[in-house]
Amino acid sequence: MSAVIATSETVTVSAVSNEASPWLRAWRRLRRRRGAMLGLAVVLGFVVLALFAPWIAPQDPLATSWSAIRKAPSAAHWLGTDEIGRDVLSRVIWGSQASLLAGLSSVSISLLLGVPIGLAAGFLGGFVDSLISRITDAFLACPFLILAIALAAFLGPSLTNAMIAIGVSATPIFVRLTRAQVINVKVEDYIEAARAVGNPPWRIALRHILPNILAPLIVQATLAIAAAVIAEASLSFLGLGQQPPAPSWGSMLNTAKNYVDNAPWMAVWPGVSIFLLVLSFNLLGDGLRDALDPRQR
Repeated sequence: MSAVIATSETVTVSAVSNEASPWLRAWRRLRRRRGAMLGLAVVLGFVVLALFAPWIAPQDPLATSWSAIRKAPSAAHWLGTDEIGRDVLSRVIWGSQASLLAGLSSVSISLLLGVPIGLAAGFLGGFVDSLISRITDAFLACPFLILAIALAAFLGPSLTNAMIAIGVSATPIFVRLTRAQVINVKVEDYIEAARAVGNPPWRIALRHILPNILAPLIVQATLAIAAAVIAEASLSFLGLGQQPPAPSWGSMLNTAKNYVDNAPWMAVWPGVSIFLLVLSFNLLGDGLRDALDPRQR
């Protein structure tokens, strides 16, 4: 009898532990998705390259060599050299810093701006909601990349200004998503109970609503990083992002377009890097969307 009671208590404790750890359950579901785990591994690989670029890069990315102009891949230069003899592999490794920094920083700007505005619109409703919604619709009417180019051109060509332009351009997406999630959550019974016991509005919004809308925001942020990487490469390609001679995948493609016939490796490797990083973030975002869905078992 005691053994049965002990077993029942163990099962109960285990069930309570599982119920109390939704993020752990989401991680377990994520691990079962091979595409998401592959994307996570590739993203972490690029993060390692960016963080340890000074030690991983075989050569100085800014060092020129007039005796090694547009040399094909060889033992001395694994991915070849560019139009002034710089090592392409080293520049690709260092260029990962600009792409990841732009992606993470711009999405952070979008979250810092968009989530509070969307939270206020969805929670307060009325005139505030109408005003914010109309302004958001006006921004969303303009294509994301066109708006980012216009803002970057207005602010001036630099990586910092490009990150600000991308972050501001992506903010309306987070405003609309946050507003929609808040409208769905604020009518739940536990919100009504929190209001009934006398919680002030700010506490209800920050302690009860915001934690329960984090899952879709995390998924959208992951997908937005992929879009931000493409946007940064596009701005750098147009001369509005990272400025030469600092390495950037977009600026490398801008230079390589003049030598596609004679030195295709100058365009292939930064292009492949952009493709892999964006694909990996998209795979990770799709996996997170399934893993964080409360309807998944």
